[in-house]
Order: sequence, then C-alpha cells, then structure tokens
Amino acid sequence: MTGKFKANLIFLMTLALFFGFLHLFIPGGKAYNFERLHIFLFNLCSGGTIVLYFTEKKEHLTKKAFLFSMLAICYAVCAFFKFYFVSMFIALLLAGIVESVRIVRFSVFPYDFFRPAPVSEKFHQASLLCLSMGLVISSLVIANNEYLRIVSFPKLKLDTFFLGFSFPLSLITMSVMFSLMKNDVRNIIRILKDAGFWTVNLGVIIFFLFIMFERLDFQLIVTFILFCSVVMIFILFAKLGIKTQQKNFLTSGMVFLLFTAVTGILYIILEFHPSYNPEKLKLLLRIHAFASLYGWNLSGLAVICRFDDFPIMLDSKWIITIHWITVVILAPLGYYFKPFAVFAVVLYLVMLYMILFSKGSSGASMLNHGY
Repeated sequence: MTGKFKANLIFLMTLALFFGFLHLFIPGGKAYNFERLHIFLFNLCSGGTIVLYFTEKKEHLTKKAFLFSMLAICYAVCAFFKFYFVSMFIALLLAGIVESVRIVRFSVFPYDFFRPAPVSEKFHQASLLCLSMGLVISSLVIANNEYLRIVSFPKLKLDTFFLGFSFPLSLITMSVMFSLMKNDVRNIIRILKDAGFWTVNLGVIIFFLFIMFERLDFQLIVTFILFCSVVMIFILFAKLGIKTQQKNFLTSGMVFLLFTAVTGILYIILEFHPSYNPEKLKLLLRIHAFASLYGWNLSGLAVICRFDDFPIMLDSKWIITIHWITVVILAPLGYYFKPFAVFAVVLYLVMLYMILFSKGSSGASMLNHGY
C-alpha cells in the first residue's frame, strides 16, 4: 500500500469520526443528519475501497478501486443532502464495480459456498457479494420510499440499511482470521468452520428481516445464536490461529465483537421492559455502535492495510489499549461533550498514523520482537 493511499485513508477515516461529533460544533447541528456521513465515509468509502484493494492485490489502487472510492464519496454526500435520485443511480454503479471485481477474483455464481473450499475464501467472496447486494438494496429502498411507495414499513429506510454496509467489513475480517488459522484436517474442525460461515451470514440476514418486521423476540433469539457462533469462532482462532502480531489485533477485534454482541443483547432485553425509554438508553446504543464500527471493523481493516508488512515496529499492547480507550470511553462521551470529542478525534488520528505508517520489518524478526 502506497504512502499516498495510506494518507488518504487516514484523512477519510478521521473525517468519518469527526462527522459523528459535528452536531456539537454547529448551531442547530442536530437538525442535520451527520450520522450518514459518519457511517458512509467509514463503512462504504474507506472500508469498501480497502475490500476491493485487498481483493485485487495490487500495490496501487486500480482504476476500478479508485473509481469506486470517488463514487462512494459522491454517494455519501448525495445521501446526506437527500439527492436521492443521484444516490440511487450511483449505488447501482458501485454495485457493478464490486461485482466486476468479484467475478474476476471468484466467479459469477458463488460455487465456493457449496463445496469444500477454504472458509477464508468463502468469507472473502461473501464480503464482496454482501457489499454489492447492500448497494442494490439501498437503491431499491430509496426508489420505494421516495418514488414508488409499494411497501411501507417503519424500519424500511436508508438510515437502517446504511448500517448494513458494516457487514462486508465484518466478513472480510473473518476471512483474514480464517486465513491465519492452521490447516487442521480433522472433520470436526472443518464442520465447525463451515458452520461458523453459514451461521454468521444467514444469521445477520435473518436478523435484518426481523428488524424490518419489528419482532423483538426473534431478534433476541437470532442475536443469541450469533453470539454463540462468534464465541465458537473466537475459540477456533485462539486454538488454531498462528502466533503472529496480526493475531493480537484480530483477537482484540474479536473481543470488540463479543462486546457489541453483549451490549446488543442487553439493549434488546431492555426494550421488553415496560418502562423502556430509548432516550435513557442512548449512551448504551452509542457504545454499541462505536465498538462495532470503530472497534471490531477497524481491527480487521488495520490488519488488511498492513497485510504484507507484518510484523510492524509497533507495541501491539500499547496501541490496542489506546484503541479501546478511544472507542469505548472517549468516542461515546464525545457524542455529548465537546472536550471528549476533541480528545477522541486526536487520539484516533494518532492511532491511525501509528498503525499505517509504523515501519515494517522482515518476517525473520518476528520472534525477536516477541510477536
């Protein structure tokens, strides 16, 4: 990855976090939906570009990946300003770019899902397929809500689906994790890996359907099943994962994921309570969202960005500690208080710079640095 590409990613990711706090710094800021830029700039613009970059395996961004990045930014801006017809058209162009990359790397039909291919490859293709499908669905949602009005659900809106763009990042992180596991040929291990793949993918899709139909009881059941699946994958990674510096970052990411699962289950349980008041639970929801977006997802993207450079000359424990403080404490408080917002953005910027620009070292030095 070139220095220019890294610098652009740092700028885009930092800008994404900053938009999450911008309502505090602009008079009447809550009237603007900065949440869309906050989510889209990280998930779709930064994350989507990294997924394509990782898939194409070129040092520089290809023309396709560069075009995707530019169009994704246009999509985010148009969605923010409610230029819905343009957003709908751009989403379809973006989906076409993703599919063109996926088909070259894999195939038109995802045959690997149904045959004994490496689970890391299955997760990788699922990430691309989920990204393109999410873009198409977002275009259909815009068309329905703004023009056609064929179906009407309270939860069927763009602000619900933009969170779905984080799912491709989760899948690509899972792909990296499984690629770093030892090739255990035992049948039980193969079955557990495939079970993890199908449970995660089908579970999230079913969960979104239950969100649409506002079935809290079924949401709770599916969330618990997903939690158990994540625990199983975590155990597999802990047992089979090759001892490298990458494992430190990905293990932290898995703890973030488990943390978001627990907070998500807790939030759903509290929704059943007769005295449920969403205003009182906003802080819990913010902690959940930041831990998912800038915790779990960022852990995977960081490993992908430096994939060919590991081990890097960086104290993993120190940077992971900074990561947790920023995401779980400073960022949620920063949504309500300006000083915490400033500290969160500055610390986040420093953390990204350290991760992306720390000097890489040769593989031979891995043991010498205790990774």
